[in-house]
This record gives sequence, structure tokens and C-alpha cells, in this order.
Amino acid sequence: MTTVEIGRGKTGRRGYALDEIGIVPSRRTRDPEEVSISWQIDAYRFDSPVVVSPMDSVVSPATAIEIGRLGGLAVLDLEGLWTRFDDPAPLLSEVAELDERAATARLQEIYAAPIRDDLIGRRIGEIREAGVTTAVRLSPQRTVQHHKAVIDAGVDIFVIRGTTVSAEHVSGRAEPLNLKQFIYELDVPVIVGGCATYTAALHLMRTGAAGVLVGFGGGASHTTRTVLGVAVPMATAISDVAAARRDYMDESGGRYVHVIADGGMGTSGDIAKAIACGADAVMVGSPLARAVEAPGRGFHWGSEAHHPDLPRGKRVQFGQIGTLAEILHGPSSLADGSMNLMGALKRTMATSGYSDIKEFQRVEVVVAPTQR
Repeated sequence: MTTVEIGRGKTGRRGYALDEIGIVPSRRTRDPEEVSISWQIDAYRFDSPVVVSPMDSVVSPATAIEIGRLGGLAVLDLEGLWTRFDDPAPLLSEVAELDERAATARLQEIYAAPIRDDLIGRRIGEIREAGVTTAVRLSPQRTVQHHKAVIDAGVDIFVIRGTTVSAEHVSGRAEPLNLKQFIYELDVPVIVGGCATYTAALHLMRTGAAGVLVGFGGGASHTTRTVLGVAVPMATAISDVAAARRDYMDESGGRYVHVIADGGMGTSGDIAKAIACGADAVMVGSPLARAVEAPGRGFHWGSEAHHPDLPRGKRVQFGQIGTLAEILHGPSSLADGSMNLMGALKRTMATSGYSDIKEFQRVEVVVAPTQR
């Protein structure tokens, strides 16, 4: 990795974003219909390597069920509107109509309502009853407080997700979450993140997590780089964490931890390049915020947008382009990579000559000038 001199007192590695790399076709091609994009984590197998971000603008109990039926996995945010209000539909309509200047302040007011354990159980039950894999998210700060309600409700996959999550959080105000002990005591697989470096990922893998999220989440709606100055380009971050996965397998005697790229993937090409860099699956939000079924009605925002003290996200308007089924599996009526995401991934893999996700992670990539 090239080290660049920023000034006499500081150097840094050159990092690469997904739009700075390209996938190199091999000597062999395949029929796209003979390519498998299935993915499995723990005992749960999915037809597509898509995990939908825990954002109120994208995931409701109804859309979680539909995405499950379409072969993906949707994660419901247990710190969102669905666990604060019996019927959040009027509030979702209000958010979609807010003036841009008032949006952040109003989001903070709405999300100040308390989280209710009874609603946690009810929402998980709604998804479970539909017969799809149930996944939910809590932040590290809320996990200890609400995890019992989650487990009692019978969740399948538990996601602990924050902007940056470490295995060694230091706090003088409160006892931090002991991830290793917490995960050890649970009977369900845990996905944890985000992280963006080899060392942080290796420490998270050692906690016993089944999967690690790479990136800072939020994607198109987050302003973490602007507000905090924190940024690691995704292609480099995924590659570093994939290296940690490889080394952890040697260290642990063969235990495989799944790498899930989280954020910054707005098109089908971004998804393909994330997997080419070493991801097993991708966590996306903005592509599916454009679905006509999405609760945000064409608007998109994440948990960073309503932080009570330091918002690091915003409400973004994307509009609506098609159904969840069309965005994931086509047919596409647009040529910009926003629809038929899985069909495009299959075609990329077929063009490169690879038959499944694990093989495709070995594809050659190049650094390519950005073309817009």
C-alpha cells in the first residue's frame, strides 16, 4: 500500500473508493442464469447477498417481510419509529412533507419518544409470523437495556450497529458493553459494526461475532465525514477487513466471519465491486428507498439524522422508481444501475467467469479513473 507524505509531520496510506476501481474480465465467461449469488450466515441461507439497512425510510415490518420473500434480509431498526409509536404511518407522511430547513429539528422531536419493549416484541412477532428470517438492530448504547425483549421475542439474527463500533470502548461514565461476553451468552448469531480497519475488524471477530459490518453506515444520507472528519474509502476498508477475516481463520482454526459492506453503494456496479474486494454480502439502503413500498415515500434518512446532540445525517429525496421486486430482480427500465441489482451482479460475475460469491471474491481488479 502506497504511503503518501501529507506534510513533514504526517503521512497516510492512499485509500480507494469503490468508484475508483474496476473489475477485470477473465478469459472465461458464463451464462448469467448459471451463476449463484446465494449467501449463508450461520444456519440462515438467502438467495441474494443483500442485507437492507435498518432505516425507517426503507424497513418496516411489511417491507422486511417482502424483502425476505424476495430472497434478501431486511434489518428492522428497534430504535426507530416502529418501536416508539403504535402507528407511525402519520409521522412517516409528515417527514416526507417537511421543509428541508425544518427536517432535522422535527426528526429530533419525533425520535425523542421512548422505545417500548412491548412494541419490540410485537414488531418481531409480525415478521416471524410471515415465515421469513427476522433480523433487528440496536446500537451498542441500547443493547443492554433492550436485548432481553429482543431475545424473548424470538429474533433470528441480532445486529449491533453504530457509526463506529469497537471491541474496546472506554467510558468513565458507564460500564461499556462487553461484546465478547454478550455474544457468548446469546443463542443467536450476532452481526456487529461498523469498522473500517484491519485491527478493529480483527478485534470484533475475536468477540465471536458471526458477521462484521464494514463502513460507517448511513451511505447517501450521512454526513459523518463533514461533521466528524472520519472517512475511510470503501474499497480499501473492505479489502482490509477481508484480510482480517483471512488471518482470523488461521488464528481460530478455521472459523469464518462474514464481511458485510455497509454504506456507499448506490448502484449495481458498486455492489459488484464491494464483493470483488472481499465482501460476502452488502448492506444497502438508498437503492431500496426508491421503492414504491418504502415507508419513506421517496425520502431517505438514517439514525444519524436525528441524533439529539450531534446529527450526522440528513433527509435526502430520491423519488420512487419501481417496486422492491423490480429494484432487486428487474426488469429494469433505467440504464443507471439503480434497478435489477441482482441481475446486474449475476451478469458481472458471468462476464468475469465466476460461478459463485466465494469465487468472485478472487476476481482481478484495477485502479481506474472515475468516469461520470
